[in-house]
Amino acid sequence: MISIDGGHMSGAHIVAAARRQDRVTLTSEARARATRSYELADRVSRERRVYGRSTGVGANRDVVMPGSAAQSRSLLRSHATSAGQLRSPERVRAMLVVRLNQLAAGGSGSSPALLDALLDMIAADALPAIREHGSIGTGDLPALATTALALAGEAPTDEPMPSVFEFGAHDALSFISSNAATIGDAALACADLQVLGRACVVVAALTFSAVEGNPEAFAAAVERVTPFEGSRQVCRWMRSLTDSGATPARIQDPFGLRTFPQVHGPVFDSLSQLDAVIGGLANAPSENPVWLPSDDNPGELAHHGGFHAAYLATALDTSVSTVAQSASLVLSRLAILNEPSFTRLPAFLGDGTPGASGVMTLEYVAASALGEIRSAASPAASQSVVLSRGVEEHASFASMAARQLASTGPNLQMMLACELVAAVRALRLRHRSLVPGLADVMAAYSILSADTADRDLSPDIEMAETLLPQLAELL
Repeated sequence: MISIDGGHMSGAHIVAAARRQDRVTLTSEARARATRSYELADRVSRERRVYGRSTGVGANRDVVMPGSAAQSRSLLRSHATSAGQLRSPERVRAMLVVRLNQLAAGGSGSSPALLDALLDMIAADALPAIREHGSIGTGDLPALATTALALAGEAPTDEPMPSVFEFGAHDALSFISSNAATIGDAALACADLQVLGRACVVVAALTFSAVEGNPEAFAAAVERVTPFEGSRQVCRWMRSLTDSGATPARIQDPFGLRTFPQVHGPVFDSLSQLDAVIGGLANAPSENPVWLPSDDNPGELAHHGGFHAAYLATALDTSVSTVAQSASLVLSRLAILNEPSFTRLPAFLGDGTPGASGVMTLEYVAASALGEIRSAASPAASQSVVLSRGVEEHASFASMAARQLASTGPNLQMMLACELVAAVRALRLRHRSLVPGLADVMAAYSILSADTADRDLSPDIEMAETLLPQLAELL
C-alpha cells in the first residue's frame, strides 16, 4: 500500500503504483492541508487578481476574467489538445499518482474533493487516453487537461469512472500546472536503467573472466583513490565477481575492461541524482500560483516559475549521456571477445571451420543499438522555443529528455544481451573456472544453446535479454 501524504513519495513508489498497481490511500493530514490551501485561495481570489482564476493564461494573462466554472471548463478543453501515440497504461498510472501526491502537498488551492476524485480514478484504474506530444517541459498541460476532462466525464477512460468531478473556478489551472507525466516517465526509465546498470556489471565480469583480465583495474587501491561513489561501487562489485588471485594475461587491458569503473560508475551516480530530482519534484507543490496557508500569518500567494522542469531535464540529459558512454564500452568488450589474441579461440568464437562467422554479427547488432543510444544522447535541454506571443521565451523539453532516456533502456538491454551471448560462449569454449557467484550464473545460462556452428543467433539474444534481470539481482 502507498500512503499519499504529499511529502514522502519516491521513485520506487511511483513504479510500484504504475507497474504493480499497489493500493493507494490518502492521509487525513493531506486532505486537511489541501483544505487550508483551498480556503486561502478562495479568500484571496476575491480580494485581488490571480493568474488563471481572474485572468486569462499565457499571453492572455492581462485579460481580466470573471473567474467561473465555465472559464475552467473552457481552459481544460483548449489545453487538452495533443497528438501522437497513446501512452501505455503504466505511464498514465505513474502520472496520476505523482499528480495526486503533488496536490496532497497543499499548495495548489484546488478543491479537496479533486484529490478524492483523482484517488477514485486511480483505484478504479480508469485511465484516460493520453497522447504523446504537447509538453515542452514547462508543464504537461495537454496530458493533465485530458485527465481533468476525464474526471469531469467529458473524455473517455478505459474503465468506468466511479463519479464525476465538477471543476470549479479554482481547479482547472491548478490541476494542469504540473510536470507529473514527465516525472512519472522519468521514474520508470530510471528504475529500468538501474536494473540494467547492475546487470552490465555482471556481464562485464563474465567477459573479464573469459579473457583473463587484469584485476588491478578495480583493486582496493583504485577504489581508495577514486573520489566518486559510483566508480567505487563498481570496483567493489567487480572484485566480488572475479578472481583477484588469477594471473592476468596482460599488464593492461583495453579500455572496455580497464576503465569500466570510471565509465560505468557515472551511470549509477547520474541515476542516483535523477532519482533525487524525481523525489523532490513529486513532493513539491509546483503549481503557479502557489498558495501556502500558515497558522502565523494570513498565508502566502506567489506567482512563480516552479513549473519549469530545468532540473529534471538536466538530470535526464546527464543520465542519457552516462548510459551512452558505458554502452560504448559494451561494444568494445564485444570486439575483445571476437579477437583470438584475447580469447585464444577461433576468430568470432566460431567452431573452427575456416571462415566461420561465429558471433560476428552480434557486434553489428550491438553497434546498431549503440547508434540509437548516441542519437538519444543529444541534450534535450539545449533546445528552446519562444511561444504564446513571446511571453514564454524558454522551455526545458524535459518531456523529450524523459522519452530519450526511456529509449536507451531497450537498446542497452539489446547490447548487453549480445555481450552476454558471446561471453558465455567464450567461457564454455575455454572451460574457465569462475568464482561462486559467476559459476551460478553459468549454470543458469545452460538454456543458451551451446551450438557453435554458424546459425541465426536472434533467439539467443532474445533469451539473454529476458535473463538480464536475474543478473542484476546478484549485486
